[in-house]
Amino acid sequence: MSVYSYVRKFKASYPSTVAWRLKKHCAVIDSYLNPDEKILYAFCGQKNNDWWDLFTTCVVVLTNKRILIGQKRVVWGSFYNQITPDLYNDMQVYQGLHWGKITIDTVKEKIYISNLAKDALDEIETHISEYMINAKKEYKKS
Repeated sequence: MSVYSYVRKFKASYPSTVAWRLKKHCAVIDSYLNPDEKILYAFCGQKNNDWWDLFTTCVVVLTNKRILIGQKRVVWGSFYNQITPDLYNDMQVYQGLHWGKITIDTVKEKIYISNLAKDALDEIETHISEYMINAKKEYKKS
């Protein structure tokens, strides 16, 4: 399955999540996927900490090796972040009146994914937590 298939499935399940231009954002992720990486889960949201800023849509993908965050700019260029298990610290989930927010705390920075459907928060938290617990175990072994 492609990144876009995963994101489209997520968006169909949680239509109140604020996100658009998903094909373009998925193309950014596709260009950085390694041949041996497998997509485990993907979702979309706004990569910011402000509820009113609706123009920073991104796609977040969990692979068997890392978390990837891709964002295609409107005119030219793109943004790309990756979080490897050794850099992951913690995660916080906030549920507001209409939407929710996930904060991923890494060694170097905090990454905010906001304007997520409230119903999606449990699913996202479960996928990220399970992935990081298993990945950290594997990382410590090697």
